[in-house]
Amino acid sequence: MPNTVKVEFEGKQHDAVPVEPNQSNEHWNQYLLDDGTVLKLKTVVTSIMRLIGAYTPDGDPVYVVKSGNVVTATCPDTLKKR
Repeated sequence: MPNTVKVEFEGKQHDAVPVEPNQSNEHWNQYLLDDGTVLKLKTVVTSIMRLIGAYTPDGDPVYVVKSGNVVTATCPDTLKKR
C-alpha cells in the first residue's frame, strides 16, 4: 500500500496512513493559579496517522496523533527572583 508508515500503538507495530488536516484551530487554555500566576497552555499537533485495519469498538478508525505542548506563565512581581 503506497504512502504507508509504521507506527507503534499499544506496544505493537501497525501500518498507518498520514492524514493532513484541512483546518486547524489551536487555542490557548488559560488557568489562573492561587498564587496569581496566569498559566497558558496550547497543544500543537505535528502529525496525524490513521491506523490501517484498526477500529474502536464503535467502528471508528483509530488515529495516532503526535503533538507537543507550549506553555507560558505570567507571574506576579512578588514571585519573581530579583
